[in-house]
Amino acid sequence: MKFIVDNWMLILIALSSGGMLAWPLLRGATAGSLTAQGAVQLINRERAVVVDVREPEEYAAGHVTGAKNVPLNQLDEKLGAAVKNKSVPLLLICATGARAQRAVATAKKLGYEQAQAVAGGLKSWKEANLPIEKA
Repeated sequence: MKFIVDNWMLILIALSSGGMLAWPLLRGATAGSLTAQGAVQLINRERAVVVDVREPEEYAAGHVTGAKNVPLNQLDEKLGAAVKNKSVPLLLICATGARAQRAVATAKKLGYEQAQAVAGGLKSWKEANLPIEKA
């Protein structure tokens, strides 16, 4: 007990640094992102719709089979026309996952409560040897 009283500041620093190390893991778990394998399960089991938020040139170079292309800067205007049913799971994907994370917030604002980003984007999709098609 004397050690704890004498070194309370060191213990506080250790706990706070541990918390800062764990924060990205906790934040990532709740940020609406899922693995490529989890995305495939949602596509197969719940008929999830995949929306690629990259630019048309990037999309044409290779995309998830069956994905719809709605560039991030046009998401507000065109998502409603591309995906009419707001109750189905919506999977957003880009090259690395960064744009898709931003797109999740926009999609949820538009009423797509089951919107999720594919963690790692198309890069992780390819690494998992999942099908890609070219336009």
